Amino acid sequence: MALDNSQQTFGQFGGRYVPEPLEDVLADLADEYDRVKDDDEFQAELDELLRDFAGRPTPLYHASRLSEKYGAKIYLKREDLMHGGAHKLNNALGQALMAKHAGKERLIAETGAGQHGTATAIVGALTGLETEIYQGKKDVERQQMNAFRMEQMGATLNEVTRGGAGLADAVDAALEDLIENFDNTHYLVGSVVGPDPWPRMVRDFQSVIGEEAREQILEQEGALPDAAVACVGGGSNAMGLFHPFYDDEEVDFHGAEAAGKGLDSGQHAAPLSSGKEEVYQGMRTRVIDDDVEVHSVAAGLDYPGVGPEHANYSETDRCSYHGVVDEDALEAFQDLCEYEGIVPALESSHAVALAKQVAEDMDEDDVLLVNLSGRGDKDVEKIANEYLA
Repeated sequence: MALDNSQQTFGQFGGRYVPEPLEDVLADLADEYDRVKDDDEFQAELDELLRDFAGRPTPLYHASRLSEKYGAKIYLKREDLMHGGAHKLNNALGQALMAKHAGKERLIAETGAGQHGTATAIVGALTGLETEIYQGKKDVERQQMNAFRMEQMGATLNEVTRGGAGLADAVDAALEDLIENFDNTHYLVGSVVGPDPWPRMVRDFQSVIGEEAREQILEQEGALPDAAVACVGGGSNAMGLFHPFYDDEEVDFHGAEAAGKGLDSGQHAAPLSSGKEEVYQGMRTRVIDDDVEVHSVAAGLDYPGVGPEHANYSETDRCSYHGVVDEDALEAFQDLCEYEGIVPALESSHAVALAKQVAEDMDEDDVLLVNLSGRGDKDVEKIANEYLA
């Protein structure tokens, strides 16, 4: 394992801790990204696809009935209305275009809840690139709809049975694939995790969320929000919302981690609320303790680590991270359904649950911006059968 200290870090976190076969691969990827991020032609092509194919800009919606119930003025950034049902397509389009421009023939990806796998399958079909997805067996079983969608769009879906058969194990399998097939393959990482350049690359592709929201809230309210809230697993939707507001110190950030059955239960996925610092999957970041079982009712938050930039936000107190237990997320799911006619993803339900907590310390005219990162079609059968039966 090696770290090139010249690579992008976030305070003491991040870096590029990788085995030798990946060092040149990631150096080339970083060079390619540094080239295209400032290339007007590439950005114009991406903007066109985000508008005409993905459906951007997404609305910023004042949830008036939920606001009345929770006690603050709540706006929802409606990433659930994106093509594919979640924010994941923003990043998938950007990385697929990069892969196409670089002459790659094949895309691989990891997925937990299946939304990133679906987004990768979408862009694979769009670009004509061969696509292979790695998903933990337990996530395939609880996300059958997304597994079906991936295969319908021509992607090969590999069930990962090693370890806990979850998202972290799918990442390991995808990294092994990349080492074996780097000449013709691009690993389309789905969150702000892993070695450089993925954390900053995914953040930048997702920052369209916060850039739009910033313009929209200024137009609708004439001022910036008092606070912004998003769920955090790896953390791409949260970083996409937060990053464009980073220098606006009057905007408080709140991240909702998966506290599972409770931070003291030994079953959660909240490394910033209860975890340790270490090198994990090519990055220095925060991870849950060794004696904790990774658990969340939301498959997309079922990950033992977090993006290194979030670890830095926590270390520098730029963002407050809070553990949200399964029970509170399920209650928030029900609230949004009943009060606004919106069925959120269980991941997004964690953000809504945290918004309820944050609103308790706000006035009714204070503005709370919540990233609704995805819709809940994928979760309704599980909720109906396991929690409402």
